[in-house]
Amino acid sequence: MQDAANLSQYRKQLREALDNEFQREALDKFAVAYRTSRANAFAGIDAPELISEIAAAKDAAVDHLMELYEEFKRHAEAAGTKVHLAATAHEANEIIARIAKENGVKTVVKSKSMTAEETHLNDHLEAQGLDVTETDLGEWIIQLRHEGPTHMVMPAIHLSRYQVADLFTEVTHKQQEVDIQKLVKVARRELRPKYCQADMGISGANFAIAATGSIGIITNEGNARLTTTLPRVHVVIAGIDKLVPALHDALRIIKCLPKNATGQNLTSYVTWITGAVPCATGPDGKKVHHIVFVDNGRLAMARDPLFKQALRCIRCGACANVCPIYRLVGGHKYGHVYIGAIGLVATYFFHGRDKARNLVQNCLNCGACKAVCAAGIDLPTMIKEVHARIQDEEGHPLYSSAAGMVLKNRTLFHTMLKSARLLQKPVSGGGYLRHLPMFLFKDHDFRALPAIADEAFRDRWEKIRPRVAKADIKVALFSGCVQDFVYPEQMEAAVAVIASKPGVAMEYPMGQSCCGLPLMMMGEKKAGQELAAHNMNAIDAAGFDYIVTLCASCASYLKHGYKRLFADDPAMAYKAAQFSQRVMDFSSFVHDVLGMRGEAFSGPSKDVTYHAPCHLCRGLGVTEAPRELLRDAGLNYLPAAEEDVCCGFGGTFSVKFPELSKELLRKKIANLKATGATAMATDCPGCIMQIRGGFEHDGTAFEVRHVAEYLAARLKRG
Repeated sequence: MQDAANLSQYRKQLREALDNEFQREALDKFAVAYRTSRANAFAGIDAPELISEIAAAKDAAVDHLMELYEEFKRHAEAAGTKVHLAATAHEANEIIARIAKENGVKTVVKSKSMTAEETHLNDHLEAQGLDVTETDLGEWIIQLRHEGPTHMVMPAIHLSRYQVADLFTEVTHKQQEVDIQKLVKVARRELRPKYCQADMGISGANFAIAATGSIGIITNEGNARLTTTLPRVHVVIAGIDKLVPALHDALRIIKCLPKNATGQNLTSYVTWITGAVPCATGPDGKKVHHIVFVDNGRLAMARDPLFKQALRCIRCGACANVCPIYRLVGGHKYGHVYIGAIGLVATYFFHGRDKARNLVQNCLNCGACKAVCAAGIDLPTMIKEVHARIQDEEGHPLYSSAAGMVLKNRTLFHTMLKSARLLQKPVSGGGYLRHLPMFLFKDHDFRALPAIADEAFRDRWEKIRPRVAKADIKVALFSGCVQDFVYPEQMEAAVAVIASKPGVAMEYPMGQSCCGLPLMMMGEKKAGQELAAHNMNAIDAAGFDYIVTLCASCASYLKHGYKRLFADDPAMAYKAAQFSQRVMDFSSFVHDVLGMRGEAFSGPSKDVTYHAPCHLCRGLGVTEAPRELLRDAGLNYLPAAEEDVCCGFGGTFSVKFPELSKELLRKKIANLKATGATAMATDCPGCIMQIRGGFEHDGTAFEVRHVAEYLAARLKRG
């Protein structure tokens, strides 16, 4: 649980987490193994279709939560269960404490429940004098350590068997062996008497079936069945979002959840409970049975057009499994109570903006969480929207507001870049900024920074512009700020490749500016809207067949981000939709539209590896086109490990969190070197800036170029 008061303190906590080498190694090993396990588990299943069905069903349920609650309550109470609805976390805790008092409860056993973690139920009950024991192995371990879970499904994944052995030695007052099976037996021996002695069992619920008043629990340990069976009082605590209309809806989720969570086909236990079951020690021979549904911000989320989709979450934890940042720092620093990307969103609604303020800035926007989500939740968009809302509520930082003012004013922005080109001369050389004062390099000296080019692409355009007498295809080139002012040679290469195909007319609209993605990353939504409107006016989409860009991040944002920015403005929404329909990344345009293949290229073979930009492979779903182009161009493509894992750039992310950016870059460079290649291609200038800068800083001779540059160099000449 992170508790930093400001970003500076939060960064200090992140640096401390980075020093935990065992945790990083454990999370890395799991993340790599998870990819294979998940793929195997979904083999033969149409995963996108299943995820789409879950999303649609959950959306329908979210739209009728109170009706489902009333239906559930009617059926459950007819079966002997008392049903409650708590507006807040504190109210939920009070209800459960009152139930304990009314039934003379002294001892409590609990099975795993993230909702109970959310409400801090244990603390509340212990303050009332109750003895509370977690019975899930991982939860029991972290309870003994007085800390929260670091993962929603695997709460103690951050700990080694040595740490657990030491802990159990302390608890049992007997030296324990460092053997996992023996440690599990120790836990069983210690916990079994607790079930028999307990007056109350508390569990969560994965599902609440409105049609029957039943709850469903899926687990990998038998503790949940013992917790819900042996004590004379059973209390269920669950978010109101766990309500589903019928059993079929729950079964559909069960088909997906274990596969997405841990790569299992099915969990060990699936338990269904309806009503007050027989219990010899209970009043009238029946168990005292209560279900406490928790609102705590959920109903407000359900009314929010954007954030209602967060209530689709089935708590599989996959968004943490694939998150590059989670792999580095773990859940205690990448969550408050709820972990991973969904936790960044939930924290704002469940625990307040003061707990979410730092967390939501620590997002690469790489899209890995969205791609793996079992319910198709657009987590990156929501994280950035939370950031924007917090700034609107609390005030925008000066640097953020200033960036918004500059970027939305194209003339001012470009004038500043051209001025910087002149000012950099004393400290630049060989294409890089060198000899900078250390205060300018604080925490950022893990990569060499590129110098601004002597001549921007826009200033070269008229000299290189191809003249086409008869055009079959009309293309608007969108450069973005990096390829316009830092890497204009990439744009020139693209022009050469496209011009090699007859009948393609290209224009470079001079009014274009930055795509606006940096503003979205900084939470400057209003300035981002103004900049998007400016670009759509500068490039009249109706006059072109395609808007082609060499920057994967620009392409993804132009295609998807602009539509989101104007979702509430019908006139601008139409214009944004028209604009986005024409946006295409360079590799897809050359491969799919121009149809360029091997006959267009010549030259000796060369080993080249590839880095898949996040916004290309996930934001746009483009995976094969660039690799096939490299092969068609006669290059020997050597796949790298984790090609689609972020390089750590993330635009403004690397400025705010350089220590994380540095570590992600280190991993990326190690994987690229391991291929045996000495050259790398990619489709994003930001990734080139990061990776090329990393190699340059290390003094490693490794060529890093855009796919367009490799293609242009190997074009067959007339």
